[in-house]
Amino acid sequence: MQNMVDALWVAVSGALVFFMQPGFQMVESGLTREKNSINVAIKNLTDIGISLFIYWLIGFALMFGKSAGGILGFTNFIPGAMGNVDFNLCNFLFFQAMFCSTSATIVSGAVAERMKYSSYILSTLLISAVIYPVFGHWAWGGIQPSFVSDGQGWLYKIGFVDFAGSTVVHSVGGYVGLAGIIILGARKGRFPAKNSKEKPREIQGCDIPMTVAGVFILWFGWLGFNGGSTLAFNDIVPQILMNTCIGAATGMLSALFAGWAFTGIPNVNFVINGTLAGLVAITANCHCVTPGAAAIIGTVGGIVMLAACKLLDLLRLDDAVGAIPVHLFAGIWGTLAVGIFGQPELLGTNPILGNQFLAQLIGVLACGIWSFGIAFTGLFILNKIKQLRVSEADEDKGLNIVEHGASTEIFDLYDKMSEQARTGDLSIRLPEEPFTEIGQISHLYNKVMDTLEESSIEKESFGALMKTIPYGMFMLDNDWNIAPQYSAATPRVLGCPNPENYNFLLLMARILSRDKTVALKEFLERLYNPEFKQSALESVNPIKMLEVTMRKTSASDGFETTEKKTIRFEFSRIYNSQHTKILHAVVYANPVNAL
Repeated sequence: MQNMVDALWVAVSGALVFFMQPGFQMVESGLTREKNSINVAIKNLTDIGISLFIYWLIGFALMFGKSAGGILGFTNFIPGAMGNVDFNLCNFLFFQAMFCSTSATIVSGAVAERMKYSSYILSTLLISAVIYPVFGHWAWGGIQPSFVSDGQGWLYKIGFVDFAGSTVVHSVGGYVGLAGIIILGARKGRFPAKNSKEKPREIQGCDIPMTVAGVFILWFGWLGFNGGSTLAFNDIVPQILMNTCIGAATGMLSALFAGWAFTGIPNVNFVINGTLAGLVAITANCHCVTPGAAAIIGTVGGIVMLAACKLLDLLRLDDAVGAIPVHLFAGIWGTLAVGIFGQPELLGTNPILGNQFLAQLIGVLACGIWSFGIAFTGLFILNKIKQLRVSEADEDKGLNIVEHGASTEIFDLYDKMSEQARTGDLSIRLPEEPFTEIGQISHLYNKVMDTLEESSIEKESFGALMKTIPYGMFMLDNDWNIAPQYSAATPRVLGCPNPENYNFLLLMARILSRDKTVALKEFLERLYNPEFKQSALESVNPIKMLEVTMRKTSASDGFETTEKKTIRFEFSRIYNSQHTKILHAVVYANPVNAL
C-alpha cells in the first residue's frame, strides 16, 4: 500500500509541475507588450510539446540510462516503443519529463519580443535534446530508482547535491537564455546610446494582474516541484513544503523592501521576481535545511536577483522578464547554499575532499561551462546560417501579427491611428467592434473626429476657457517643453512673456539651486514613468511650495521692484487610452501669498 501512496504522490506532484506551465505563460505574457503577448503564449505551449516529445525519445535515456563513464546514459531510449511501459518506470518518466519542460520554458521569457518563432523552436530542441539531459545525467544520474538503471553521473559521484533543480533545471534554462540575449541583442529602444547619461528604459508589461496570478500558480505548482522530488511520501515532505513557502516569502520581502529602499518605489516587479527568486533559491536545498535557514536562503535569493538585474543593465543585456536574474543567479546561490546550510546527516554524501561547498562549486561551474558553452556555440552558428532575430520593422509591428498573423483589436486601432497621423487625413475612422472595450474607445474617438471635422468651435472654446483661469496652467511634452496652450495667467506667474519658447527644467534652473535642479530633473523623469504612482510622486515633488523673487515694473513710472512670492506647483498626468503611456503632464502654478 505504501508503494501505491508513493506512486500517487509522484504522479500528483508531476501534475502540479505541469500546472506550472500556464503559470510561466501568464507571467511572461503579462510582462511583455500586448503586441507580443500572443507570441509568448504560443511559445510556452510549443516548448512543452517539443520538450516532452524529445525527452521521451532520447532525453530520458541520456539522463537516466546506464552510464557511459558518468558522462551520459545509453539505455531506455523511446520507452514503450515496442510495448507497454512498466508502471513505476512510466511514473518516474512522467515526473522527470515535466522538469525538462520547465527548464525549456525559462528561455522564452528572456528572449521575448525579438526572437523568431522558428528560431525559438530550434533553441528548445537544443536544450531538450542535448543541454538539459546531458548535464542532468552528470548531476542526477544516481537519484533514479534501481528499476530504471544503476547509472551514476560524475557530479553525483563527487557528492554534488541539487535536490529539485536550482541548477539542473533553473540555471540550465537561465544559461541558454543568457546566450540567447547576447546573440540577439537588446530590444529596440531598451538602452540609450552608448556614453549617454540616460537610464535604461523600462518596457512596461501589458497585464500585470495576470502576471501576479501566474506567480500564484507557480508557487502552488512548486510544492509538487520540490515535494515530489522525494519520490516518496515520507516524513520529510511536510518540512520541504514549509521550507519552499518560507523561501518564497522571504525572497519576496527582501526584494520588495531592498528595492523600495534603493529606488524609493515599491515596484511590482520586485514582488513578482523576488517571490520566484526565493522559490528558485530554496529548490536545491529544501530537503536538508531548517526553516530558519530557508528564510535566510530566500532572503539572499531576493537580493541576488536585484543585484543581477542591475548587472544586466550595466552590461546592456536585455532580459524581457527578468528570467536570468531569477533562474540563473538565484539558482547558483541556492545550489551553493547546500554547502553552507545543508545538514550532513540529511545530505548523506561523501563529497570530494570532504568539502560539500567545493562539490557544489564544481557543479555550478560545470553547469556554466557546459550549458552556456553549448547554447552560445549552437545559437551563434544558427544565427550565421539564418538570422535568429526579427527585423526592426517587424519588431515595431509586434510578433503577434508578424509571426502568427494574430491581429488584435489594439493593433488594428494603432494601425489606423498611425495611418491618420502619417497622412493627416482626419476623415479616416477607426474600426468599431461592438461590445468590447477597444470598440468603445474607437467609437468615442470617431465621435471626436466627427466633431473636429464639422466645426472649429472646440478650439475657440478652449481658448476662451484658458483666458478665464486665474492661475498658471500649462502642459509639458515628453521633453519637458511648455506647450503653446496655457492659461492667460501663466506668463505672469512664471515671469516670462512667451512660455512656449522655454523648456520647463531650463526655465526653473534660472531660479533654483543646483541641488534643487537635479532633484527636479529626477522628478520629471519619474513623472513620465507609468510605474511611479501619482501619490508617490506628490510626496517627492521638490517644488511643491517654491519661494521665488520676481521682478516687477510699475506701469505708471516704469520703476522696477522685486516681489517675493510662494508658488505652489502641482503636477498631474494625461495617459493614453490604454493607461500604459503618459502623453503630457499638466502643471498648475498657483501663487499662494506675497511675502
